[in-house]
Amino acid sequence: MVPGLCARPRARGLELELNDTLKRPLRDLRISVTDRCNFRCRYCMPKEVFGRDYVFLSKDLLLSFEEILRLARIFSGFGLKKIRLTGGEPLLRRDIETLVAMLAGIPGVELTLTTNGSLLAKKAVGLAQAGLHRISVSLDSLDDKVFMAMNDVDFPVSRVLEGIQAAVEVGLSPIKVNMVAKRGVNEDSILPMARFFHGSGHILRFIEYMDVGNTNGWRLDDVVPAAEIVRMIGAEMPIEPVEPNYRGEVANRWRYLDGGGEFGIVASVTQAFCADCTRARLSADGSLFTCLFATMGFDLRNLLRSGAADEEISQAIRSVWSHRADRYSEIRGSETADLHKVEMSFIGG
Repeated sequence: MVPGLCARPRARGLELELNDTLKRPLRDLRISVTDRCNFRCRYCMPKEVFGRDYVFLSKDLLLSFEEILRLARIFSGFGLKKIRLTGGEPLLRRDIETLVAMLAGIPGVELTLTTNGSLLAKKAVGLAQAGLHRISVSLDSLDDKVFMAMNDVDFPVSRVLEGIQAAVEVGLSPIKVNMVAKRGVNEDSILPMARFFHGSGHILRFIEYMDVGNTNGWRLDDVVPAAEIVRMIGAEMPIEPVEPNYRGEVANRWRYLDGGGEFGIVASVTQAFCADCTRARLSADGSLFTCLFATMGFDLRNLLRSGAADEEISQAIRSVWSHRADRYSEIRGSETADLHKVEMSFIGG
């Protein structure tokens, strides 16, 4: 028996409603399928840390597709609504389409994936045929010089755009395009990105530069606040706020008044949304994390490989989530500066 199980969650049909200490339900599961990436974005995997000598997880330490599927099915019993595959770069995981097909069979769960777009042009057809519902693509600038400096491997914008177009052609829409905005690096790309994706049918999302992990050299002065982004875009293209699609949606939504679609802003730093966070994260080696800024996780891989029954694993997840009290972004300050947080490339974004 796992300690800390005081009361069983409330039944909801065949599912079990599972809430944490702040009454936040478990609705989203983000699964990192690899800790490897072919980019070296400075806000995530700076080259001076993740260089040639960096040791990534060996194959035997990664969860197998069968183990990921088993955990996903157990999580789905708590009323899960969405699974997002992440990395590292998830399209680097061999035969990722096979995993997508396996997970697509879980009823009632939307299956999405976040990618840097580098392999998307060749992978889009297979992902769609396997049953992927939607895709998000990271793109931090339309300017090649700026984008190459940010990904730090000289990867051109054109190939990411080719991947986005390939995803459109196979129906992986609406596509969300994620841009991390960093002061003095790509803030001049904010308006060009807004203009380019205005009317495109894609949803551009600006992400405040966050202090995930310990290696990206984060400073508050490097954050371009959401309010500034809104003013910048609104001064050129009239906009209005839009209500969230559901509780726990991470992006604040804004609509163009001329009918040109919408964009979103993930304002984890200046407008913390911890109170509605419904996301759990599963690392590539099978650790369960309850916050993007977590300092430690709970080992589910050991349970899987030691012969634990589904109910025992389910009870472990219940115990972890029912004791969850994370609200890092609400308390961010001097007392959190020295915490040794897990790296984004390991836990997924």
